[in-house]
Formats: sequence, structure tokens, C-alpha cells
Amino acid sequence: MSRSPASSGLLPMPGSPSSSWALYRARLAAIFRKSDTSVLIAFWLFGLINNVLYVIILSAAQDLVGSDVPKGVVLLADVLPSFFTKLIAPYFIHRVPYAVRILCFVAGSSVGMLLIALTPPDRSVGIKMAGVVVASLTSGGGELSFLGLTHYYGHMSLAAWGSGTGAAGLVGAGLYVALTDWFAFSVRSSLLASAFLPVIMLVSFFVILPRGPLLEGQTRKDYETLPEQDLKQDDVEALPADNAASGLLAPGPAVAATAFSGTRDGATARFNANLRRAKSLFFPYMMPLLLVYVAEYSINQGVAPTLLFPLKGTPFSEYRAFYPFYGFLYQLGVFISRSSIAFIRVRHLYLPSVLQIANLVLLTLHALFFFIPSVYLVFLVIFWEGLLGGAVYVNTFAEIMENVPTSEREFSLGATSVSDSAGICLAGFVGMSIEPWLCNYQVNNGRDWCKRIKVG
Repeated sequence: MSRSPASSGLLPMPGSPSSSWALYRARLAAIFRKSDTSVLIAFWLFGLINNVLYVIILSAAQDLVGSDVPKGVVLLADVLPSFFTKLIAPYFIHRVPYAVRILCFVAGSSVGMLLIALTPPDRSVGIKMAGVVVASLTSGGGELSFLGLTHYYGHMSLAAWGSGTGAAGLVGAGLYVALTDWFAFSVRSSLLASAFLPVIMLVSFFVILPRGPLLEGQTRKDYETLPEQDLKQDDVEALPADNAASGLLAPGPAVAATAFSGTRDGATARFNANLRRAKSLFFPYMMPLLLVYVAEYSINQGVAPTLLFPLKGTPFSEYRAFYPFYGFLYQLGVFISRSSIAFIRVRHLYLPSVLQIANLVLLTLHALFFFIPSVYLVFLVIFWEGLLGGAVYVNTFAEIMENVPTSEREFSLGATSVSDSAGICLAGFVGMSIEPWLCNYQVNNGRDWCKRIKVG
């Protein structure tokens, strides 16, 4: 049964105009007093650092490959490895201690960024993409691991994670714009500095995060317990005598299932059970998340590079500045909506997904027919795009936290995270097709601005 926002630790906005702002602030303060501040800080930093390199890479996509290579290539290199990690890893990664995972994530992220930064601009794009792939692998493993970790620390850890991931977009895009545009740093120097950011994850996990809830929760091994219906009488009879006896002497079927999991067939049974769980998650949670990410990343990587205006009447002095600034506005919207989970809940996940598809249609039509009169109106649409995308992301996982049984929650959080990567992968292929088509259409109609952008 679904719990109310109040019982789950999530705070709705005041219900009527007469609601007291003082009462609202008091209720908000009460929620945060019940939460360990160190947990909130740790998960906020996890979300920030795990995602910030991904955002920096996408912000730098135009400078890495120029106008002759579709930005969808960078997007695919940045998300496909993450997608396959999220698709496969939930079925075995729980056997790897979190401490070991953190060390691997930090090392992989730093190595990937160093490879991108240290590759000379005139060298093969393939070498840069190899660095992007390494960074993507670690980011995907980090996301499903940290989402799984929220299972041990409660709803506010999820809110902190969501806010951190939103901040990653804002910090990553904003930092790249500031360094390359405002302070005139080279692309190489900007990327090189970012290679040291993952060290913050080490501090967050080993210094800031209280380890008690994790250690206590792991002793229960809820993640490995099979549902009652997965254990049949024939399976019990086939158990070795010692395991079966131990399970049947236990107080309930869950312990018998644990005994069964010690046999050779147990691994197959656990995999099949998790596969059934994943199927049950598809329509209520995975599908809206998939749709919103297909739409928004088709905009970001396929349409946004062609949303150009004459420089006169815009705040920019060169055409390369449009793309990273669009990314900054998008990430600003994502940050605000992902940070709003403690205040506003969106339970009808398909509605913002449909609105995001409408944004894709609108901006694609403008790229073709150039009917929006000012770039500032495009700024508003991009910001709205970010609000919708961030809202679907964080509310999807909040719904899982409320509605999925505790014994299945850790797996469900990690398994559902595959949907955003799947959507981004699909959007990467869409972007690789749509960006060159839109650019060529514009050139043929007297707007050659998209061809005036070079590798940074």
C-alpha cells in the first residue's frame, strides 16, 4: 500500500492559500532534524561527483569533436558503457563491498578524464572517446550503487542524492562555461582540473558517511532473499539434507529460501526472481523515465547544436557559446526539480514525459522553420525542459521507495536506473541522425551558422 508523503518523510507544499508559511517551515525543519546531517552531506556529494564528469564531457562535446562530427557520438560514448553496466551489474554487484566499489569508481573516473584532457586537439577523436568510455563505465556503476545504498539510509538520503545529481549538472555545465568563456581557459586545462574531482567521493564515503546503517543492513541480506512464491515444494525436496533441514526448522519460508540460495541452482533462481522483479517495474517506473530521457537528450545532443541565432541580439560573441549555455540552463532546471522532492511530489509520471516530447517537437520545428523570434524564449524552453526531466527522475525513485517492498527495494532502485541510460542511448542514435540533417537543412536555407563552429 502506498504511504502518504508525510509518513514517508517527503513533504508536500502547503495544501491551500491559507496555509501558514511558519508552519510549513517548522514541518520542513522537523524533517531535517530527523535526518543525520552527515548522511545528507555524503549523499549530496555522491550525486554531485558521480555525475559531474558526465556533464562536463557533454558540455565539452562541441569543443571535442567540432561541427563535422555529430554530438550524438560523444553522447553514445558517454552513456552506452554506463547503460550496459546498469543493465548487467544489478545481478552481481551486490557481492562487491561498497568500499571496493568506491575505490574502483574514483580510479576509473580520474583515468578517463586524464585521457580526454591529455589527448592533443589534433589527435584522433577515438582516443578522446576511449577516455569518455572509461569515465562512463565508472559513472554507471556509481549510480546504481549509490541508489542501492539509499536503501540503508532512508528517504532523505534519496532526496540528497537527487539534489546532488541536479547540482552536478549545474556545477558541471556552469564550471565549463565559466572556465572556457568567462576566464578564457583552454579546453585542455578545464578538463584536466576536473580529473581530480572524484577524490571527493573517497572523503564522502570513508570520512563523512556513517557506516552503521550499512553494516547493520548488510547483515540482514535482504537483497539476496527470494520471495515466498519463488520456492516450490520440489525445490525444497531437492535440497541437500543439511540445508533443507536448517531451512525447514526456521520460522518462515524466507529462511528456507536463503538455505536454497546456497545450492548451485540458487544462483539461477535468484537471477530469475530478479528478472521477474525487473519486468514488474517496467510500465509504472521504467517507461516514463525512458520516454523523458529520449526526448530531452534528443533535444540536447541533436537539436540544441542547431538552435542558433544571429549574434547581434544575443548575449554571445561567437557561435560556439550557444551550446554550452543551453546545457547550463538545462542543468539549472534539472537541479531545481531534483532538489524539490522534499517539497513537491509528482505521482503521475507519464504527464511530464509527454510534455517533454512536446518540447522536442517544438524545438525541432523551430530549428527547421526559425519562427521563435528571440533566443531568450529558447532559453525559457530549455530551462523548462530541465525542470521536467529532473522531476521525472527523482520522483520515479521516490515512488519506488514508497511502493516497493523493503526486501526488493535495493534491487529495484538499481535496476530502474537502467531506464535513463537506455533513453539516452536511444537519443544518441537519434541525435547522430537529426543534427546533421537539421544543420544541412539550415545551410540550404541560408543559415550556415552551425558550420562556423570548430574544435576547441
